[in-house]
Amino acid sequence: MTDLDLCYMPASEALRLFKAKKFSPVELMRAVIDRAEATKETINCFTFTHFEEAIGLARKAEAKYARGARTGALEGLPIGIKDESYIKGKPTSHGSLLTRDAVCGHTSTMNERIIKAGGIVHARTATPEFSCAGYTWSRRWGVTRNPWNPDFTPGGSSGGAAATLASGTSSIATGSDIAGSIRIPASACGLVGFKPPYGRNPDEPPFNLDFYCHTGPLARNVKDAILLQNVMAGPSPLDIATLRPKLRLPVDYKPIKGWKIAFSMDLGSFEVDADVRRNTLAACDVFRSLGATVEEVDLGWGDEVLKAGMAYLEHLFGASLSQLLEEHGEDMTRYARRFAEDGRKSKATDFVGTLEVAARMYQTLGPLLEKYDVLICPTNALPAVSAEFDQTTDTVEINGKQVNPSLGWVMTTPFNMMSRCPVLSMPSGRAASGVPTGIQIVGRTYCDADVFRVAMAYETAQGQWYGSAGTRPSL
Repeated sequence: MTDLDLCYMPASEALRLFKAKKFSPVELMRAVIDRAEATKETINCFTFTHFEEAIGLARKAEAKYARGARTGALEGLPIGIKDESYIKGKPTSHGSLLTRDAVCGHTSTMNERIIKAGGIVHARTATPEFSCAGYTWSRRWGVTRNPWNPDFTPGGSSGGAAATLASGTSSIATGSDIAGSIRIPASACGLVGFKPPYGRNPDEPPFNLDFYCHTGPLARNVKDAILLQNVMAGPSPLDIATLRPKLRLPVDYKPIKGWKIAFSMDLGSFEVDADVRRNTLAACDVFRSLGATVEEVDLGWGDEVLKAGMAYLEHLFGASLSQLLEEHGEDMTRYARRFAEDGRKSKATDFVGTLEVAARMYQTLGPLLEKYDVLICPTNALPAVSAEFDQTTDTVEINGKQVNPSLGWVMTTPFNMMSRCPVLSMPSGRAASGVPTGIQIVGRTYCDADVFRVAMAYETAQGQWYGSAGTRPSL
């Protein structure tokens, strides 16, 4: 097994070998760090790195396995943590010049759970400034690139998380998703990305109270996504929105023969790229081959959906950033400054209007999901935009038509509006550019296991990505 094979080894397989004393956390950590050093100029997926400390922690994990001591669910795994949550005593930048090197005084609940489970935070993964874009570059850290084709973005805002997994520099990674920020990069990098239903996983205040906002896992396969999700999930005394009791997902699932799957190519209003369309139809055929029925449906949604989603984000998220404009506006990226300026213009009536649209959306989605087991659709309508894309100055065209440059090229935001629905993004293929494409599997409210059952069946039929040199990026 080569060092590169070690870097792409599934997290669950590494844990199995650790326990069997056939593989060491130190071997894995050294391979991952060497890979990170070799690819950093091309990919630039990390902000802060803690490599020396990580090797020390890997040695401690190695010693635990050697003496047969009790180990955590993630013991010895190198885990990329998105540079927006907190770890006590370590800096968090939010991808911004404004934060400088502020050191945190507490650890975010999800990070505390990961560390307690033995996960080793060897690096923080890059984000756009304040996680407010679907691509990943900032004035603080520069441009993060897609390992499958560095001319393109790995997506955002959890772009560094996706890029580290696709480049083999972490075993699993955390993300957050307020408009698609887990699923957009999962699709663009050929990964599994899970947006749990609102309240399933804890988050930081005040956005733990924003029902668009979710934390969740990114992984190279379904089993690894379940592994991390089972650590992250559960009620927290620090987050009133978290759900009781803790949901623990199984790893083994029955087949989906006889299941009814609803399918929408465009959710009623999105322009969809030809490569995305082709790969999505191929995914539908996979589900049919598994004995499921796939039927195209009309959700009755239109252009008002994306407009409402944007308005909601501007009213809460944009308005929160607008407080920085007077003193720090010149130090912000153009896209963060524009978002903050739009937030400043938002009115309470605009916000109420977004809730009315969301209510109407569920009047069709809710009954439809009583008839069908899940809904599938593309994740991104376009495989990816360029790595240096700027929504304030650049345009996006799909099928000869200009779309909203912020979120018009992704199909994720409607399911932040439908936030109680679990949504899992899975790879569906690759575009002519080499950039992966993805599908979203949308489940009934709080029926997390349903989307994982469908995803596991699909992955089993298709085969896992990253398992061999031919299914990995050429870096």
